[in-house]
Amino acid sequence: MKTEKQRLKLTEAPIGESIRSLMLPMLVGMIALISYNVADTYFVGQIGTLELAAISFTFPVGFIVGAVTMSFGIGTASVVSRMFGANQLDDVERVAVHAMLLGGVAGLVVVGIGLATIDPLFTLLGADETTLPIIRRYISIYYWGGVFLIVPMISNSVMRASGNARTPAMIMTIAAISNVILDPILIFGWFGFPRLGVEGAAIATVVANAGTMVTSIYAIRYREKLVHFKHLWADQIIDSWKRILHVGLPSMASSLIAPITTAFITYQVAQFGQEAVAGFGIAARLEGLAMMAIIALSAAITPFVGQNFGAGKYDRVASGVTWCYKFSIVYGLSVAAIMALLSPFIAGIFTDDPTAIYTTTLHMRIVPISYLALGCAMTANSSFNAIGKPMPAMFISMTRTILCYAPLAFLFAHWFGLVGIFAAACTANFVAGSVGVIWFRAVFKHKLEDQKPALQPTS
Repeated sequence: MKTEKQRLKLTEAPIGESIRSLMLPMLVGMIALISYNVADTYFVGQIGTLELAAISFTFPVGFIVGAVTMSFGIGTASVVSRMFGANQLDDVERVAVHAMLLGGVAGLVVVGIGLATIDPLFTLLGADETTLPIIRRYISIYYWGGVFLIVPMISNSVMRASGNARTPAMIMTIAAISNVILDPILIFGWFGFPRLGVEGAAIATVVANAGTMVTSIYAIRYREKLVHFKHLWADQIIDSWKRILHVGLPSMASSLIAPITTAFITYQVAQFGQEAVAGFGIAARLEGLAMMAIIALSAAITPFVGQNFGAGKYDRVASGVTWCYKFSIVYGLSVAAIMALLSPFIAGIFTDDPTAIYTTTLHMRIVPISYLALGCAMTANSSFNAIGKPMPAMFISMTRTILCYAPLAFLFAHWFGLVGIFAAACTANFVAGSVGVIWFRAVFKHKLEDQKPALQPTS
């Protein structure tokens, strides 16, 4: 393996340097990925507001596919990072291979379920006879990208767990650039290609995902030498899957709640018109862009916490989590100020519809105030997963979505309209952040006390 240097860096180097060494490459890759979603929105918006609204209806479903995908990556990263910290390298190879096998099977299941539920699902979300045919044309192709998405998510998680975030970032960036290049070619029929409209956007995504899978498998097998395809005994596979799913299933449950809640919110927004849905879709994609640094931070803390926890360096775990809280507060306040000032101009780039612009602007002036709290919640969730305690992370996520966001949005929408829906999102983020910080501090304090006798001989 080529990862000893990276492992030592995460457990020995200054905490801020260690986290930044993971976070910055992840941020680059995520900027690329989110940018191609924004590019999709822009190019489809040039076709028409109706097509933009149709694609916006698919956003919660894209979240669902992403949630399933990420859960396997999170479970694998949690298990493998602790193994790296404990120097159990043979186990790393075994778990990584079995995780990729599990991901391939899961990808096929996602495609099958998705294709079988297109009409009833999007009708439930509020799509009407004008948008449903467009949705059907787009999503029936888009779902196939799920087959090619889960495996690279897992292989990239293994590389990041080793301390190497640069290679996954390069792979993600290349995939995003490919998607952005293919988008206008296939959507508008450039360079002699047929004009495919929304189907072109879906095909571009599927092709980019397929390239990502091939590249990531090559990188983890031949460049990083982190896996060997020789651990295919049934008992070993079952053991690996149990370890991965111990964290992955609760993570999947909490992750699936988020897009389901988003679907409910989309339905609430749809009561104000299809144009409002288009505006909400723009705001949701811009939110993903604004939250990239926080998402990269929460992804970076998983291998950091996992390796140091596996190595028994609990003081570094606590200090690293605190560092992330401070970053979330400073970054969240800065982003909220910028988005509030620039929201009308940004919304006007994507559409000229007054209702869509109003909805986007309203969201950008209310919800970002709470990004600092959401960052703290995400840090706590990732840290819980990294130490093999996924249930608190699941509860924090469900507190935000089920206990706060959905019911408050339902009530506030009747009382205050769109303002109420976005105020509910803001409130839910603050509640989740508070619960996450307090709970992780309490649990980890007990963990330190439980491990204190074992730590004394080496102190």
